[in-house]
Amino acid sequence: MTTDEKSELIAINQAFYRGFEKRDIKAMNQVWWQGSSSTCVHPGGNILIGWDAIRSSWETIFKNTDYLEIDTEIINIDMGQEVAYIVLIEKVTQITNGRRLEAQSIATNGFRKMAQKWSLVHHHGSPIIRR
Repeated sequence: MTTDEKSELIAINQAFYRGFEKRDIKAMNQVWWQGSSSTCVHPGGNILIGWDAIRSSWETIFKNTDYLEIDTEIINIDMGQEVAYIVLIEKVTQITNGRRLEAQSIATNGFRKMAQKWSLVHHHGSPIIRR
């Protein structure tokens, strides 16, 4: 893994979170692989398989959220020639109907390089529960 390849992967991961934070489905279209094998698990949710189901879930989240702010902290990056993943902590502030929610999740974002471009093929977020 070269520095340029790692930078490219980190940039696509950041583009995902910018699109998420700005509630921008067009940005999501740019970063997600739109095939039937893409998968997504939102914190506390069921597995979504295929871009149509994943896109619909993001549209619902965006429609029902007034404001989002997301900070991330990368824990680990593992990168091969065609497959890579990033494990990170997401710190999400969300305002919906005047109600402010703050949550932390541990997430894994899986990427696959196709046609010389990294695409997000898997996102899995799990809530971090403090005891």
